[in-house]
Amino acid sequence: MKNFYKNKTVLVTGHTGFKGAYLSHMLLGFGANVIGYSLEPPTKPSMFEALGLEDRMTSIIADIRDLFKLKATFDTYKPEIVFHLAAQPLVRESYKNPVYTYDTNVMGTVNVCECVRLTNSVKSFLNVTTDKVYENNEVEIPFREDMPLDGYDPYSNSKSCSELVTHSYKKSFFDNLDIAVSTARAGNVIGGGDFALDRIVPDCYRAAIKGEKIVIRNPFSIRPYQHVLEPIMAYLMIAMKQYEDKSLQGYYNVGPDEINCLKTGELADCFCKYWENNLEWINEYDGGPHEANFLKLDCTLVKSKFGWRPTWNAEVAIEKSVEWYKAYSEGKDMIEITNRQIGELQNV
Repeated sequence: MKNFYKNKTVLVTGHTGFKGAYLSHMLLGFGANVIGYSLEPPTKPSMFEALGLEDRMTSIIADIRDLFKLKATFDTYKPEIVFHLAAQPLVRESYKNPVYTYDTNVMGTVNVCECVRLTNSVKSFLNVTTDKVYENNEVEIPFREDMPLDGYDPYSNSKSCSELVTHSYKKSFFDNLDIAVSTARAGNVIGGGDFALDRIVPDCYRAAIKGEKIVIRNPFSIRPYQHVLEPIMAYLMIAMKQYEDKSLQGYYNVGPDEINCLKTGELADCFCKYWENNLEWINEYDGGPHEANFLKLDCTLVKSKFGWRPTWNAEVAIEKSVEWYKAYSEGKDMIEITNRQIGELQNV
């Protein structure tokens, strides 16, 4: 994969976000010419800041809803590969700001697809969505790619719409052009460097640093937790393989094996075990808006087409997350720590 990406121009929307920063960092490690397009980092601190990405790549701070600026970026840098990660990514925030969520997640995708359509240099395009795009009737079976799309809350529904926008552009335009396009529906990602509000691992970290008990809203909800490096490796593989063979484009679930789908309380137990210092959690439902209780993904398709397999089980993913946060709190070199974890995952 490193030889493939070397010297290729790659555009990443959402490069200042958690996953976008990891993806940009790995592309830089492969020797790619990385162009980022995003708003300012959504949190302070951030993974973008921890990895010093502002000084290591071309970072364009702009709104994905601004078609004129986005098109100018495509025209200037002429990317060969595009990863679309820019989004309003939080369920609870989407209840507070549904219009902004739809505007960003739907029209932002329209803008990216339009720029891809009008840019001759693009050969491979991957839209990263979520496991929450599916119609969820809580029937407790893993979602397959052929199941209906219809997310419940504004965030999930807007990402369903993002999928449909991509499908339409593929059928209307991309199939007739030399552009391979896929979407990747990833499960819940965890890992060091996530500082977002209303996410379980950052909440655990903040409580641990303050010496407080972790507050869990729903310890019985089941999620397909995976270390952030797992889907990043899958994204890189899909974009590479479809670049080389357009027949491999498609819509892919990317998640952990079913045995590694955990209840939120189990994840918190594991975080407390590795953090130590008598860290504990409490169950304190806050009466917040609806969130799905059950999410699992059937990842047979991506495994069969690309030979991709998750590497770290859920416990190792949590252990590596704790290791990263502890190193960060001790002021260590986070590029070195992150690179070491990348190497450990690749060498398993």
